Amino acid sequence: MDWLQIVFLSLLQGLTEFLPVSSSAHLVLPAQLTNWPDQGLAFDVAVHFGTLIAVLAYFRSDLLNMLWAVSRSPSLIGTVGWRTVIRQTAAHDRDLDLVFKLAIATLPVVIVGFASKDFIETQLRTIPVIATTTMLFGALLWYADRRSSSRSIVEWRDALWIGFAQILALIPGTSRSGITITVALLIGLNRVSAARFSFLLSIPAIAGAQLLLTKDLVATEGSVNLLPILVGALIAFASAYASIHFFIRLLDRFGMTPYVVYRLLLGTVLWLLIW
Repeated sequence: MDWLQIVFLSLLQGLTEFLPVSSSAHLVLPAQLTNWPDQGLAFDVAVHFGTLIAVLAYFRSDLLNMLWAVSRSPSLIGTVGWRTVIRQTAAHDRDLDLVFKLAIATLPVVIVGFASKDFIETQLRTIPVIATTTMLFGALLWYADRRSSSRSIVEWRDALWIGFAQILALIPGTSRSGITITVALLIGLNRVSAARFSFLLSIPAIAGAQLLLTKDLVATEGSVNLLPILVGALIAFASAYASIHFFIRLLDRFGMTPYVVYRLLLGTVLWLLIW
């Protein structure tokens, strides 16, 4: 890869990973419009690692609180039992309650993702599918944003609904953050709470994908040029951190409309490429 490709793809990955605009839809365009070579698996691992570190860094305070809550949980479980802990954490420990809800919301996509990985990669990673889902779920995001409420507390049923919705993100073009925020808005959460839960939920999702990519990388042979890898990871980290920061900061002011309009335009461009 030349440096223009390295910088552009790293920025693209970082900026679109957490915005509700579908990173997979964006990665189709460079391949269609340029003669750039395939960036390779090592580069994919590096830029995804950069985005993972970005979300960990941005929510470091929340994650440290949850880690501390988990470290206290064995003694609590030993005293009152699992059922009581799960039932009463919302009242006694908000951080541990959030850990349980993120875990239950992650479970559906883990099960379905492992079962359907090959089918998705061979049958669904096409431009018509990506163009359709980009526009379809963009329109659904607009409808959900109009129904957004003022509730900020994520209930157990909310976590389950959002977790099942995350399965749809396995379809290229859907956008993981887009569909989870959409469902969170539909069930009554406000914009900031919906985005915050979606971003925290992205941590196990991205980490799991990283493990699979790393496993595939280890299984392949060949040398790796470390400088482009490190630069790509750093650019992806910086752009992803800025993307999260400004998205949350401007959410109440602009809502989801700019992203909906952008998705519709992007889907139109993809359909023009098909035609």
